[in-house]
Amino acid sequence: MRLQRTTIVIGVAWLLFWALMVSVAVEDYLRDGGDRLWQPVLWESSSMLAATILLALQRHLTRRHDHLLATPWRWFGLQALFLPMYWMAFVPIAFGIRHGVYGLAGLAYEHEAWGPTFLYESLKLSVFVGLFVVIVFGILSYQQLLEQKLRAEQANALLRQAHLQRLRQQMQPHFLFNALNTISSLMHSDVARADATLVELADVLRATLDVGELQVAPLSTELRLVRGYARVMEERYAGRVAIAWQIDDDALACPLPVMSIQPLLENIFKHTVEQRRETAQIVISARRRDGLLVVTLDDDIGTLAPHAPAGIGLSNLRERMAALYGERAGVTLSPRDPAGVRATMSVPCAS
Repeated sequence: MRLQRTTIVIGVAWLLFWALMVSVAVEDYLRDGGDRLWQPVLWESSSMLAATILLALQRHLTRRHDHLLATPWRWFGLQALFLPMYWMAFVPIAFGIRHGVYGLAGLAYEHEAWGPTFLYESLKLSVFVGLFVVIVFGILSYQQLLEQKLRAEQANALLRQAHLQRLRQQMQPHFLFNALNTISSLMHSDVARADATLVELADVLRATLDVGELQVAPLSTELRLVRGYARVMEERYAGRVAIAWQIDDDALACPLPVMSIQPLLENIFKHTVEQRRETAQIVISARRRDGLLVVTLDDDIGTLAPHAPAGIGLSNLRERMAALYGERAGVTLSPRDPAGVRATMSVPCAS
């Protein structure tokens, strides 16, 4: 594919150059009073054909050495080795065509003696071939630069994908560990509730399998995961937590990282519900605003400890969002008035 593109670009540049040469020759010929337009066309066309044959041969023989473009002096040195081929072959090919066509027309093609002709044409052709080789060098170097950039982007994409996969795999056992701890605690106090919670956990795991290897999923899919987790935790902390959901319908199709709301909810349970005896009121909302999906989790009794290190879930989420969206997304924690903490996550969501 790269060879075809490069050949097309060089071919188009070559044709445009010779079209310009023919038009200039015709204009000069008419200005000098000539009345046979085929003659200047023949002169330039024969030169074009001879040069094309020789340049094509040179390119064919040197293509396998394109790796030398990284060391230009070696690449140009290789091209310079072909100059004697032009000096010896160009005049016989181009002038042979001209003599043949003139002979078919019953005319004689006149030119200077062969010695001066070879010298003049060789000097002119050396300059011309040198300029064209520089152009080819520029085209090939630019093509290689684009390929290197593409390979670098592909490598970065693979590294980012591997990093995201590692982060997601880290989250799955972390979530499962917490859920199983909940069920284990309930087994000692209420077997029926433990059984019901185990069923909820199975639903969450089934939803996790449904997203497969995806890194992002619609909010509607993410809500299946987080609602299941919320029901498991509500069983564990029965009477100590109440969760309200405020989800706008037009936000359900917005994509966001898989298992991204669950770490924020887990953070509330770990730092607020577990540490307090009073009932915590949690409100989870999602809406679209200014091209963003904004998800907020509010609690009414939590406190935000200054300089507290982020947990595994929150750190993991921030890394994934940075890898997926860069600076276009973010997660923030802020205190509420008069009490409580707000966690806000925003990700791009186009119309």
